[in-house]
Amino acid sequence: MSIVGKKFPNLFVDATSKSGITQKLNVLEKATTEGKKVILFWYPKDFTFVCPTELHAFQAAMDEFEKRNTIVIGASCDTPEVHFAWLNTPKNQGGIQGITYPILADSNRNLSSQLDILDITNERYDEETGNVLVDGDNVTYRATYLIDEEGTVFHESVNHMPLGRNVSEFLRLIDAYSHVQQNGEVCPANWQEGATAMNADRDGVAAYLSEHMN
Repeated sequence: MSIVGKKFPNLFVDATSKSGITQKLNVLEKATTEGKKVILFWYPKDFTFVCPTELHAFQAAMDEFEKRNTIVIGASCDTPEVHFAWLNTPKNQGGIQGITYPILADSNRNLSSQLDILDITNERYDEETGNVLVDGDNVTYRATYLIDEEGTVFHESVNHMPLGRNVSEFLRLIDAYSHVQQNGEVCPANWQEGATAMNADRDGVAAYLSEHMN
């Protein structure tokens, strides 16, 4: 179920950084106490293939996120120890050395379960053992959440495992949402920072369509 327009879950999760120190991090609290937007992006597994390209792409855009008063947080279901090992593996060996933002280690899957982003193809009851068995990797899809300064989610998206994300699109969405916050206008299709927005009424839409959509 979508959580757009709702507060992000109020949960503490282990988080690891390049220092190797594991601390508890609450995404909702991070946004509201620091008065910043947050982009939280989930990826399936450490030491895989598409995943490091995404982590490095978010790192390359760190200055752009900071200009937009936005905190970057990565996340997967790997343990803090696995995160730390990957953070210390050089880029030319498939590692993420050089990543500076925190990475959630949701190894108990408390947060990802609440967000309903785990790859659980099917759950079935084993009558012989009395256990519930899971089909699927039980790791997360490539889910992304944009959260505002009040802790409210204003964008969410989920990609299947093979599909890497476009970091520039998240910057565009943050720009659009900030424009709405500051100006009260709405942002039409393909809107970019500096472009004309429009009033959310019939006259505003008509004027915009006449001028820009011929």
